[in-house]
Amino acid sequence: MVKITDVARHAGVSPSTVSYALSGKRPISEETRQRVEASIRELGYRPHAGARALASSRSNVLALVVPLRTGIHVPVVMQFAVSVVTTARRHDHDVLLLTQEEGEDGLRRVADTALVDAFVVMDVQLDDPRLPLLRSLDRPSVMIGFPADADGLTCIDLDFAAAGEACVEHLARLGHRVVALVGSPPEVYVRQTAFAQRVVQGFTAAADRGRLASSVHPCEATPAAAREVAEQLLREHPALTGIVVHNEAVLEPLVDAFEQLGLRVPADLSITAICPDELAANLRVPVTSVALPSAEVGERAVELLIRKLDAKTVPEATLLPPRMTERASTAPRNTP
Repeated sequence: MVKITDVARHAGVSPSTVSYALSGKRPISEETRQRVEASIRELGYRPHAGARALASSRSNVLALVVPLRTGIHVPVVMQFAVSVVTTARRHDHDVLLLTQEEGEDGLRRVADTALVDAFVVMDVQLDDPRLPLLRSLDRPSVMIGFPADADGLTCIDLDFAAAGEACVEHLARLGHRVVALVGSPPEVYVRQTAFAQRVVQGFTAAADRGRLASSVHPCEATPAAAREVAEQLLREHPALTGIVVHNEAVLEPLVDAFEQLGLRVPADLSITAICPDELAANLRVPVTSVALPSAEVGERAVELLIRKLDAKTVPEATLLPPRMTERASTAPRNTP
């Protein structure tokens, strides 16, 4: 069966241009229209019922694509989801939540119907296999996250590389010279999940620039794993005095583990984190942190998508700068 992407390839235009030629929703040049119509006739393309419905009216439904893969912290993901849903409702849109780990197949299944007008895509990988399809779809999308090649896509996220840098620079200003990153679960790095990789890049770049000794330690999201990592760090890096945590689930267990091992926070060990503000602020030892702006990111992702649906121009890249709040977990390095 001939698809709209086949027509676009044959005519040398984008799938959205073919859609506009069919629906008349957006002006295109007469030359382009004639080229699209010639390709339609030559290939014998016939829009299916769902596509015709999409051309004539909107469903007023957005799809939120958030595969619940192993290693992700579901409470934080749900903060993004709630923000997307509440913002969509302000624009009279409902949200279809797609949580299965189907990748391109799941996207295509929904895209081949008239169920949704547009897509918000989460859990972005550096070399995300969904990118070719997202670039070819005849309806808009916004990614929460940045793949390695974001050309032709609309992406928004916290600047995670800058967040990693900010944590290291804060520790360096306090005199800490040996630092470690306690990161996401190993499978998150194996999948090349973009936000986790960006944190590592920023952490490493800032440590190298400041000539700090540094190491990166993925950590399963359990108290037992936090204890193991704490023991490993003290065994392998006895001069360690600064920690960056990018793993919400182990932040509190990690603080407890270090103190059980005889290190006082922050007298002996300063700890920073990239996590939701409410988590960092409400721990027994409130943690200096870069806020994870899930509500803002979700809201702005929907706003970008609504503008795209209205055929308005939007920036391809929106990076939110890190915002650090200093709390009781960091202090100047305790020198002998």
